[in-house]
Amino acid sequence: MKINTIANLTNFSGTILIPVFESALKNEVINTYHDIEVSAKVFAAKKDTIYITEKNNNVYLLIGLGKKTDYKSIKTIFRRISAKQKDLFSLNVAIVVSKEFNNDQLEAIISGLILGTYNLAHFKLDKKIHPFLDLDFTLNLVSADDHSAVARKALKIANAQLNVYDLVDLPPNIITPKYLSTWAKDAGEKFGFQVEVLGYEASKIAGLGAFLAVGKGSENEPQFIIMSYSPKEIVAYSKHIGLVGKGITFDTGGLNIKTAGMLHMKCDMAGGAAVLGAMQLIADLQLPVHVTAIVPCAENSVDAKSFLPSDVIHSYSGHSIEIIDTDAEGRLILADGLSYLIKNYKPDYIVDIATLTGSSVATLGFECAALFSNNKEMTEKLQQSGDAIGERLWPLPLWDVYKSDIESDIADVKNYSGKPVAGAISAAKFLEYFTKDHKAWAHLDIAGVAFGDDEFAKSKHATAYGVHLLTKFIENL
Repeated sequence: MKINTIANLTNFSGTILIPVFESALKNEVINTYHDIEVSAKVFAAKKDTIYITEKNNNVYLLIGLGKKTDYKSIKTIFRRISAKQKDLFSLNVAIVVSKEFNNDQLEAIISGLILGTYNLAHFKLDKKIHPFLDLDFTLNLVSADDHSAVARKALKIANAQLNVYDLVDLPPNIITPKYLSTWAKDAGEKFGFQVEVLGYEASKIAGLGAFLAVGKGSENEPQFIIMSYSPKEIVAYSKHIGLVGKGITFDTGGLNIKTAGMLHMKCDMAGGAAVLGAMQLIADLQLPVHVTAIVPCAENSVDAKSFLPSDVIHSYSGHSIEIIDTDAEGRLILADGLSYLIKNYKPDYIVDIATLTGSSVATLGFECAALFSNNKEMTEKLQQSGDAIGERLWPLPLWDVYKSDIESDIADVKNYSGKPVAGAISAAKFLEYFTKDHKAWAHLDIAGVAFGDDEFAKSKHATAYGVHLLTKFIENL
């Protein structure tokens, strides 16, 4: 894709997108938009309306945004246009950028257009290629100002999210732990971050007992992915952020096998995928921070070698864990990920992200993720970052009264309370146990927002939640 800035539409030939905010012009009988005259009764720029016409061999799309539209709504509007009106697009597309648009709104427009190229039909023989993906495609920004930097950033954001769509939507016989570690290595070489992978033997030597317990029932070797990014330009002080993402490539529940919902358990690595995508984006944007990210990847399968309910296992931290439920496996691999990160890298801030509990879905539905943190500044900045881009978070408590839910008679801690209430909170308390009282830690339970239904496919699919959120949070620190 090529991106150009042009001053006007003179001599332009192709498809022209004209986003319009609802304004006083709607009271006029006839409104004019770049030589296109439209009756106010036909198009008044109300949100989610579109007017299509043709003139002088150009196709014009007038796109209504309403009176005031947030980032996520704008992105969705333009993703819809890109996905559902692609037959109207040529290899030359222009976006009319009026002065009333700010950089965030333009970023949302361009990101939405690129996300609209995503096609879930990965294995269909008859798969149509979107015009935007043609090597000769050109996106022209019609403006007196140069918006190329905003456009390039929007493109990088969308490309990272598109990669995460693939990782989460592809089936578990493709997306194995080894696939994810290979993906990380390839991305590291391409975008500029270091990658180390501990396989089974290396993880055993390292003492990652909780991580290995989860993966030992699968024929697919677990992979403990460690990524490190540093900016090319040396700065006097660079904040060090640690990320940990749950990478369960498929979750049967283990011997506590799931009785419902297993079809969608390929998405149980969405937290890990979000961290992988965020590392790509952080490195691509060359943010002036140091980031260490860990994605423990394993498949929780049913086998003679699977770990058992009532087993006592030993974690990387040295603490013993009583296994109450093998389907509470995500917190086990995160525990080793957090302990390894803190002991070996000592980051200033830590965020872990995981599709961890159905309890978070029962509490918050599909509109936002659950946020747990012991740090008020992090809570506020994570919420602000999420609100700005439509990846919302809502805090739940970490009160010590919930500690009893993870107390064990036989081991230092147990992995599940056994209670039908406060599941997301007790899971967060379990993770907190392995943070060694770190003063700036946050846990994001994204079970309700990482994979879902929308207008862009007939079945549930990836949202790439967390990629932009983590990156924006780091930008705002």
